[in-house]
Amino acid sequence: MSDLTLKTAIGNYGQTKGLKDGSIKSERFDLEHFEITPVPMIFRRMVRDLEFDVAEMALSTYLCARHYGKAFTALPIFITRAFYHGGIVVRNDPSIQSAGDLTGKRIGVRAYTYTPGVWTRGILKTQYGLDLDSVTWVLSGDEHVEEYAYPPNVISSERNDVSEMLLAGEVDAVIGVGPIDSPQVRSLFPEADEADKAWHNSTGIFPISHLLVVRDELLAEKPWLAEELFLLFAEAKKPYIDGMATQESAVPQDKAQQKMSDIVGGDPIPYDFESTYKTLEAFIEFNVNQGIIPAPMKPEELFPEQTLGLKG
Repeated sequence: MSDLTLKTAIGNYGQTKGLKDGSIKSERFDLEHFEITPVPMIFRRMVRDLEFDVAEMALSTYLCARHYGKAFTALPIFITRAFYHGGIVVRNDPSIQSAGDLTGKRIGVRAYTYTPGVWTRGILKTQYGLDLDSVTWVLSGDEHVEEYAYPPNVISSERNDVSEMLLAGEVDAVIGVGPIDSPQVRSLFPEADEADKAWHNSTGIFPISHLLVVRDELLAEKPWLAEELFLLFAEAKKPYIDGMATQESAVPQDKAQQKMSDIVGGDPIPYDFESTYKTLEAFIEFNVNQGIIPAPMKPEELFPEQTLGLKG
């Protein structure tokens, strides 16, 4: 038993299993895991109350929280990644055949700073030329960072489910959702995997969804902690990645990771600042252009300096 115990809130993934079941441990600290569902509640509780020592955090929430001076800092432990063409669902309306047809429409999303929403809007603008300012963004929830103020073309719905918003005809499209079983709607990109791969190949971007943050007070008190946490999470990830290469999994999460591995040609969840630099730059630019943060940040400013050269 260590003298240091860290209150920790992270999701249940193949890459965190060893940390959760105790098979992967540090000699310098213990992890006291708190099971929080759904996972976005971790972000909210960390941003608003600094409730945990170590916590999973959505990337856009982190950028917004950092602008407002929240007292935690990320490590380049990119817990989850995803591609987003498959999460754009539209009404089954012949007038909507391409991304450009969303100009002037109403599009539903869970929150404006929702990371899949930021990535998807960025793709729609940079890859397909959609004028984001022409769209009315209709929200089904609020923001984790209470201080954040929306752009003028953002409104809130009385419904708290974006799928219901689409089926009710309140919006023309939604982003950041899974399949909706209804003849009233369809995917904007029926060949989403191919679109994801083409976009990745042309840009080199591999979107980050969630990363890890640590309370600033702890990082200041224990300068060794950032690197030790990185090495521990990298150790926990390794058997999962090795297992993916040797067996076929029926678990949806694992199948999604395998699909991403096929797209990027390797590790679907790299913990590596250097190879992720371009992705971070692009996402920061998306956040500035969409009015989530007022000015660019340098990617290296987001993490402790001693972690920038680590790979896992």
